[in-house]
Amino acid sequence: MSIRGVHLDIENLIHRYTPKSPLTFDGVRIEAKPGESLVIIGRSGCGKSTLLHIIAGLLKASGGKLRLDNEEVKGPSSRWVMMFQAPHLFPWMTVERNVGVGLHFAGWSKDKLRDRVAEAISLVSLDDYAQNNVQDLSGGQQQRVALARSLVMEPEMLLLDEPFSALDAFTRAALQRDVRSISKELGFNLVMVTHDIDEAVLMADRALVMAGSPGKIMHDISVDLPDPRNREDPEVQKMRRYLMDTFEEAVALQKGNGGTQTKVGSLSRMNGISEPAG
Repeated sequence: MSIRGVHLDIENLIHRYTPKSPLTFDGVRIEAKPGESLVIIGRSGCGKSTLLHIIAGLLKASGGKLRLDNEEVKGPSSRWVMMFQAPHLFPWMTVERNVGVGLHFAGWSKDKLRDRVAEAISLVSLDDYAQNNVQDLSGGQQQRVALARSLVMEPEMLLLDEPFSALDAFTRAALQRDVRSISKELGFNLVMVTHDIDEAVLMADRALVMAGSPGKIMHDISVDLPDPRNREDPEVQKMRRYLMDTFEEAVALQKGNGGTQTKVGSLSRMNGISEPAG
């Protein structure tokens, strides 16, 4: 597969569902270079999933600009693909047919389709299950099928709406590791929303802390940790505590006075920052 990332530029993005609705989020500004992994952390109701749907072209913003490689996003595109909490597979189809369904409707020849599907299935380590019906697979395996179906389109950006939240801890950790590894191998962007601090530390190049109602990006934190990342590593735990403290402070600030968008340093500049006991 030959995949490249995309330059993401979000400028003063605003959203409300109806003209009379309160703002969902206000003045969101994000920039990401090609191949970068962004994880947006926030509580339910801060607007993070709505923001992700707008980036995917599934919703329209009420104001501001959203560009990918200087082109305004006006709707869905095969250049970017979204994974949801449920895999949304066709249960009567095999793994192979599920992965290739998009290419089939795009009119690919059988030979080209077969080769591309086999490559995508191999990337997610499901070679031995290619002829199995997806209804016979575990939840983690089904999410791997959904991932392969996304990768087979060679997207420039993969959007993740908490797709691992319903999985057991071991399966979730394996998918977090593998998705990040594949994104770095192929060079595409990741944009993920989560309320799980551990997930942000394990998957992000940058963690964006979103808080408030309307939501705002309160902090933009570089997660400059080497790969592969182990949650038991002391530096990973240090970053986790720092992100947790920063998130709690952002929520408190938003409750107090509305807050402002803030830049925060990387792990290498965290020395001296107080950490909670225990």
